[in-house]
Amino acid sequence: MKTQSEINIGLVGHVDHGKTTLTKALSGIWTDTHSEETKRGISIRLGYADITFRRCTNCPSPQCFTTALVCEHCGEKTQVLRKVSFVDSPGHETLMATMLSGAAIMDGAVLVIAANEPCPQPQTKEHLMALDVIGVNEVIVVQNKIDIVSRERAVESYQEIQDFIKGTCAEDAPIIPVSAQQGANIDILIEVIQERIKTPRRSLRKSPRMFVARSFDINKPGSQPEAMVGGVIGGSLVQGKFKVGDEIEIKPGVQIKKKGQSEWTSLTSEIVGLVGAGENVDEIGPGGLIGVATKLDPALTKADSLSGSVAGKPGTLPPVIYEFTMKTHLLERVVGTKEEKRVEPIKSSEPLMINIGTSTTIGVVTSARKDVVDVKLKLPVCADEGQRVALSRRVGARWRLIGYGIIK
Repeated sequence: MKTQSEINIGLVGHVDHGKTTLTKALSGIWTDTHSEETKRGISIRLGYADITFRRCTNCPSPQCFTTALVCEHCGEKTQVLRKVSFVDSPGHETLMATMLSGAAIMDGAVLVIAANEPCPQPQTKEHLMALDVIGVNEVIVVQNKIDIVSRERAVESYQEIQDFIKGTCAEDAPIIPVSAQQGANIDILIEVIQERIKTPRRSLRKSPRMFVARSFDINKPGSQPEAMVGGVIGGSLVQGKFKVGDEIEIKPGVQIKKKGQSEWTSLTSEIVGLVGAGENVDEIGPGGLIGVATKLDPALTKADSLSGSVAGKPGTLPPVIYEFTMKTHLLERVVGTKEEKRVEPIKSSEPLMINIGTSTTIGVVTSARKDVVDVKLKLPVCADEGQRVALSRRVGARWRLIGYGIIK
């Protein structure tokens, strides 16, 4: 398990503030690979990049921190500190559900704020609130695009950021001015990430549990039947470990219609391959983003059709639930809009967008009494009692984050 990343760090913030460019500055990988992302110049799906943080033993701090095999300053070989998986979240307001799904597998986050725009922008505020709601407390703020503003504007932007993060989960977060485009201050950012976002302790002895964030059919069009391989799921193990040859169960699974009635049935398969940090391994544990190759029909995994599922050993996963009761904790104001309206109490028959782990579904409120709400789900989820869920309400034409709930 030495080859895999230890931790997942999210890159969040308003659209076009430089999250994907910062990922490339750190890793050399451009995570916008979908055709529509390339055409429109924005992230649409979650992007991933595995990065190895290194240190030169000859150079002083912060010059010693790098991702290069050889130090750019003295030419000495660098030593490995740890491997990190970065989750690049889309910043557009219409893609908030995708960001919330990514937040479920984040151990810490880097909030990217561009210096050339007033702070906070709507999704800057919404993403920071989302981290708070999901429970991601280890946050670092990056003041990006300092190369395209004057010194006076950079100082003014820095003060705006300080004022904005007061009273939030990022109140004590360091603010690092960088230019992702020019690669300026990337060494300082690596040093601060190393100091502030520690690798959490995870249990290897518990039954494995994986939040599925992506799923793929990796066969090329026109592949011959005998050359085709099974479907692949991607995500992160939160506990336990997988081995090649293990039997795996995926819930809620797939919807099957029988005699006019539809029901959900879990999928079972065998693990035939594991990938961590771009390398094939025989065994993999918690931390970092992983790929799990199975014997599943690739038609079941194509186009992220299994994203939002939970995977583990058969018989060990939480139940599939179609309705539940939760204790709610609502925000004071609706974030993500220019005019921040007061969050009204949840009402009966109201539809809510609900994010549980990496799953996104719609729940219709069947009963609402003070801070206790019953909901019936359009799509079932695999979840435990006590699990935290993010709640969004339809405001105008968009879903807006209004708080979180705890499943009772």
